[in-house]
Amino acid sequence: MKFAVSLAAVAAALSALPAAAQESPPTGDTPPPASTDIAASANRAARQVFTPADFARYAPKNAYDMLAQVPGFSIRDNEQLRGLGQATGNVLFNGERPSNKADDMYTQLSRIPAGNVERIEIVDGATLDIPGLSGQVANIVYRADSFSGQFSWKPEFRAHYTDPLLTRADVSVRGRTGEIEYEAALSNDDSARSGAGGPTLIYDGAGSIIERRKDIWNTHYDTPKLSGRLTWDPPGDSVANIGGHIQRKYDRYDEDGVRIGAGQPDRIRTVYENADSWNYELSGDYQFGVGPGKLKLIGLRRFSHEPYSQEIVTAPDDGTPATGDRFAQTGDIGETIARGEYQWKMFGGDWQLSGEAAFNTLDNVASIATLDPSGKWIDQPFDGGTGGVSEDRYEGLLSFGRKITDAFSFQLTAGAEHSTITQTGPNGLTRSFFRPKGSLTLAWAPSADFDASLKIRRRVLQLSFYDFLARAFLNDGNENQSNNDLRPQQDWSYELEINKKLGAWGSTKLYFVYRDVEDRVDVIPIGLDGEAVGNIAKAKAGAVEWTSTINFDPAGLKGVKLDTSLLFQTSTLRDPFTGEKRQWSGFTDTALSADLRHDIPGSDWAWGGHVEYSHVQPNYRRNQTDKVWEGPIWASVFVEHKNVMGLTVRASINNITNARSRRDRTVYEGLRGASEIAFVEERDRLIGPIFAFSVRGKF
Repeated sequence: MKFAVSLAAVAAALSALPAAAQESPPTGDTPPPASTDIAASANRAARQVFTPADFARYAPKNAYDMLAQVPGFSIRDNEQLRGLGQATGNVLFNGERPSNKADDMYTQLSRIPAGNVERIEIVDGATLDIPGLSGQVANIVYRADSFSGQFSWKPEFRAHYTDPLLTRADVSVRGRTGEIEYEAALSNDDSARSGAGGPTLIYDGAGSIIERRKDIWNTHYDTPKLSGRLTWDPPGDSVANIGGHIQRKYDRYDEDGVRIGAGQPDRIRTVYENADSWNYELSGDYQFGVGPGKLKLIGLRRFSHEPYSQEIVTAPDDGTPATGDRFAQTGDIGETIARGEYQWKMFGGDWQLSGEAAFNTLDNVASIATLDPSGKWIDQPFDGGTGGVSEDRYEGLLSFGRKITDAFSFQLTAGAEHSTITQTGPNGLTRSFFRPKGSLTLAWAPSADFDASLKIRRRVLQLSFYDFLARAFLNDGNENQSNNDLRPQQDWSYELEINKKLGAWGSTKLYFVYRDVEDRVDVIPIGLDGEAVGNIAKAKAGAVEWTSTINFDPAGLKGVKLDTSLLFQTSTLRDPFTGEKRQWSGFTDTALSADLRHDIPGSDWAWGGHVEYSHVQPNYRRNQTDKVWEGPIWASVFVEHKNVMGLTVRASINNITNARSRRDRTVYEGLRGASEIAFVEERDRLIGPIFAFSVRGKF
């Protein structure tokens, strides 16, 4: 009832404000997005084309607002593979993939004002001359002819345990001077204030309560980032881009708790974590004609300075001295990439020869200390936490793609990489690897409303260099030892995407994936009773995802749209501690969501809601299983006015189903499943309602 009153109050306040005049009011009377279909020809693939007029119903402020409303299309970010490699996302910008790694698709799309977008093209990735793409790909065609800017402010307020979030905002400008197009942005969109509080019960192996806890935690997280980009696009086939950013991250965690147990004094326990850091990235590319084709040269440098510390202090109320532990580390991470791509046409198709050199480094210093009775921190030995890791990697790939018929095309890529991984410090080791890589993509579009693509590829995933070194997790009493034999995960990936347009009703998509994995990264045994991040020889996973967009205008419900997503996954591996088969640690096996939006006919108002459900598998260590989740059901409602003096204003209430912060943890005396239960931890913490507000506009 409270959230209904709040929304009504916001609606009344907004109604009192004057609305700026518009040529085409963005109401539910405006038709939903409907593409212009361009059939395949001898030299051009079939595609759907959306113009800005197709999105008038939603009064978009930027390219993200537009692309998010394309029926049946789901934005897929680039995979975290090694270096830059081939394209893995499904969004292009003026026909090109971005040459940076730090910005996600949301960030890049939201910096393009809607007024700069000329059209959005949806095409099958396998028919393009950019290796690595498959399934539906969106090409954002845009141009800035004059100076323009946009901004947003998105405060958030929670009813319990957290401070107001007032700093989530962004501002960006874009323009053109002659042959130079420029953009600059200051963003703190990733900021957050979160928290929860409530009881935790500790049971012994017989099921009796041995301890009661009440904890409250909260976080303060801000990530202000200043970024910019210049594009030089003179007449002819040359184009150059240079961009970069510098960012500060403020990341603090506080937890206060009381622990009560029979036979021992009550204790006050505090946890404090600080992960403030800074990072930068510089990247550039230059494309120009050479011989029968075009050459693109790409360079990237990024660096991150990442201090981290965690302190836990427990103070009994009987006057005995407090006890405590502290873990600290400072890591400096760097990556330098040089890449070249040469494209040309031959034998009726598109060829690309690419080469890449990537150099990654980590230098880390770690320490552990304990609190003595006088209140001083005393350093303790911590083997394996200090050291360095570096990798020099070289990759070469040749790709060829062409159309076989107007409805069928393929793309084939083959090559290999050679890498040398060096770990310094105790038990330092240098290893070299040679790995074949490649992919085959088949695309079939027999009609304008149906297409399918199959992609088979060999992937090599990126490693976290921190996993080579020892790490302490004081809050749970766990520790990873160092492992200099860690290897990147590899897999054979099989992906099938099927798209079906439903005319005025919308569209639907089925996506199947199966992965046959080698060297799965997980926690493995080390020595007699230790554990570390390592590799499991074989593992498998499969998934099916069904997404749909249903427009209800044909049924007479003007302005009503429903987006749904159903994801079902399964995985298997042989547990390295027990030898039993189980699913992957922390694996999400089910995720369901639905978004309803109603743009009310004859008005600038819209309202809607979101609901989602997810289920995750536990995490596994030598002596415990640990499942941490929030939910299981999250839901929210919103009301939006698309023209409050030219601004789009939205109010929403999240977590209306009272999703909670939960944990189920079972700890054994020794090896999991082969020894007695030491204790069971059950956590149930209140999160509460979340009130959010946003104002977005342009200048």
